[in-house]
Amino acid sequence: MSRKTAAAAAAARRPRRTGLYATAVASVTAAAVGLGVMAGAPALAGPRPATAPAPVVTRAALDPALVQGRGAKVAFAEQEAENAVTDGTVIGPGRDAYTLPSEASGRRAVRLAPGQHVEFTLPAAANAITVRYSIPDAPGGGGITAPLDVSVNGRKRSTMTLTSQYSWLYNQYPFSNDPGAGLLHPDWWITECSCVPAATTPAPVVDKPFRPSHFYDEQRLLLGRTYRAGDTVRLTVPAGSRAVWTAIDLLDSERVGLPHVEPFAADVLAFGADPTGRRDAAEAIEKAIAFARRAHLKVYLPPGTYRVDRHIVVDDVTITGAGSWYTRIKGREVALDAPAADGSTHTGVGFYGKSAAEGGSRNVHLSGFAIEGDVRERIDTDQVNAIGGAMSDSTIKGLHISHTKVGMWFDGPMKNLRVSDTVIVDQIADAVNFHTGVTDSRVTNTFVRNSGDDGLAMWAEKTTNARNTFDHNTVQSPVLANGIAIYGGSDITVSGNLVADPVREGSALHLGARFGAEPFAGKVNVTGNTTVRAGTFELNWKIGLGALWVFALDRSIDGADIRVTGNDFLDSTYNALMLVSDWAVKDQYVIENIHFKDIRVDGTGTSVLSARAAGGATFENVDARHVGAVGVNNCGSFNFPSTGSEFALTDLGGNDGGWLAPWLLPNTITCDDRPEVVPPPAPETW
Repeated sequence: MSRKTAAAAAAARRPRRTGLYATAVASVTAAAVGLGVMAGAPALAGPRPATAPAPVVTRAALDPALVQGRGAKVAFAEQEAENAVTDGTVIGPGRDAYTLPSEASGRRAVRLAPGQHVEFTLPAAANAITVRYSIPDAPGGGGITAPLDVSVNGRKRSTMTLTSQYSWLYNQYPFSNDPGAGLLHPDWWITECSCVPAATTPAPVVDKPFRPSHFYDEQRLLLGRTYRAGDTVRLTVPAGSRAVWTAIDLLDSERVGLPHVEPFAADVLAFGADPTGRRDAAEAIEKAIAFARRAHLKVYLPPGTYRVDRHIVVDDVTITGAGSWYTRIKGREVALDAPAADGSTHTGVGFYGKSAAEGGSRNVHLSGFAIEGDVRERIDTDQVNAIGGAMSDSTIKGLHISHTKVGMWFDGPMKNLRVSDTVIVDQIADAVNFHTGVTDSRVTNTFVRNSGDDGLAMWAEKTTNARNTFDHNTVQSPVLANGIAIYGGSDITVSGNLVADPVREGSALHLGARFGAEPFAGKVNVTGNTTVRAGTFELNWKIGLGALWVFALDRSIDGADIRVTGNDFLDSTYNALMLVSDWAVKDQYVIENIHFKDIRVDGTGTSVLSARAAGGATFENVDARHVGAVGVNNCGSFNFPSTGSEFALTDLGGNDGGWLAPWLLPNTITCDDRPEVVPPPAPETW
């Protein structure tokens, strides 16, 4: 997660008074017809495939039955490329960081050479697809472009232009776009040599590029008409492609409805906005906002692409688009002549509430459009997020956000924000972060894929967060850190989420007393979530983390009633559960008052529980199978007293599967610092 805070952009300019635009219906209807995508359009004439195999639809690369009722409800059907028909090569499975399989959904993808293809059978009627892919970087960094032909039922429909300009990061945090760069921090310890290079003689030779990552990107395509279930979509790398290989991870397909029309609104076209994207539309949108506030109207963004290269400050306004497939707010990242007061060296497209220091914004409602940024490097001081500032009593619904630094970064104090039904992909850092004094707020039914840091985070830095909820969201393939991370706070709920495939130095679910966060307090409920293929390798410790990782670094975790109830931990790479304090503070801080109940653990590479801290926990109806090592790896605080581990387990009954044997209770030392990893079988219905 980004570690800097900043004020929102300066207040918008006051536009001149403008009359209400009365032709919104006509303009949006013409635009919709021009796009040629009608939800009720007949299927394309012509023969249907005679031998198309039955489609394999998954959720997070799993049988949907295994995650029923968990995660976000989305409009698209997910199909993994490795389950489709191809003359390419299936790569993976593999979970080692800095490799293409590790960042792929389900840890597998299909690699195509020029001339090769992968073909999907549509599981339902669809007029739109999303392709998740990777192509090589340019030799000196900066990315390349390459074509990908799209055919339906053997007839070419379009050629997508793929790009690696928004992928391929290298080196140590906060990373570099230069594959040939030396170490960014030679005075940091690195696992590759188990040394501090600057303090080592002779200096170690570090391979270049060093730690390549963030390989994948995705693109959306409207097909021009609706196709039927059973029709085939073939993706072909044309001969002569500049990309020597193209990796296809998955295809999402869906049926997009007609554009939304808002007839009684301040239409931005009436204020001079250019829907072609050639001219900057920021000033016109601000004029529409100012008029709408005076006239008590909504602002309407009809179908089109609107170029916005800076922040638009929003307060007491409703802005709605025609739908995220039709209305695109697209901007370039712009270097500032001099750093801003908040430390930013760039600006870019974003809708920002006023800063908390200015009183914040209220009654902001954003819906029905896409925000597409141009962020290609991580600069933590930069405010180049799609949504930012402070927004109380506000809603964000039905957006699609890509290629910004953080999808939504909120600097409180603020309250009563609702984020829902939104897709956030391909971020350089977090997807959503509730940072500092955010209260009574929720993120629900939101889909996150390929965040460059925590997917969903609450960070109670210096001022606590309280009574917030992350409910029924899906987070897939965070490249760094965690799927869902809670850094302190009071009365927090994390419920009904699906988190899959974290790649390195993080977990699916994380409770962390770190980064200067206020203590955990009140009730913390982690309820009814599913994790899959979670728990990564921690570079500094050189150990595997748990799918749920509780970490006491800055203080003890003992002041809250933490309830972990009704969760499923599937195919955990290392441990399902890990409770740990850092070595430097292992005799100062404890983890206790944490209660596990009604848990199912289906497959671990090592243990069900790894305890590497003082304290204790209770366990009730925790069932486990396919456990790779001893059920409890209990190291306590590594002092190994004769009285047993400093971490105690309380058996409240019903713990099946033999993982919590009587001889382990209450605090038998079973410490194996780096147990052998035994890959578990694929999860099945319990």
